[in-house]
Amino acid sequence: MKYNVSQAIAILKQTPLAIETLLNGLSPEWINANEGHETWSPYDVVGHLIHGEEDDWIPRMKIILDPNGDRKFRPFNRTAMFEKSRGKSLSQLLDEFKSLREQNLRELKAANLSEADLSRTGIHPEFGEVTLRQHLSCWVAHDLSHIAQIARVMAKQYKDEVGPWRKYLSVLSK
Repeated sequence: MKYNVSQAIAILKQTPLAIETLLNGLSPEWINANEGHETWSPYDVVGHLIHGEEDDWIPRMKIILDPNGDRKFRPFNRTAMFEKSRGKSLSQLLDEFKSLREQNLRELKAANLSEADLSRTGIHPEFGEVTLRQHLSCWVAHDLSHIAQIARVMAKQYKDEVGPWRKYLSVLSK
């Protein structure tokens, strides 16, 4: 499927609700569970998504679209959420994510991107030249990847409890 702004927005606007529905009201054992040393809990993932809303998707889109600017992206600190989320409740993070996402989707719509805009490029610190189409496609895939990650982390909390059904639950073997 080729990137389409309207189709992307259809997914991006659902992510905060999907994650809130999955996590809101759960015990700390669920929201703080992870897959082991140096892995992320659902709580950490929500913090990471917030950081992306603040420092990645729309800021980098603006860099690409700025005709007079430096096309180089600032490096993105993938683990900034460990410090930035400290002391906040999951409910606060979910509200913050929802608010930032709504604001960013308004900006994405207002950009009224053309095919030419989607072909414009920026310079990623690791990958080099990337198109706006690639960057915005990544936003959608990134959301879906983290929804899957949250579900996987939670499912793995019962990996030993499911007994023989484990062989049929692919989420437990990843």
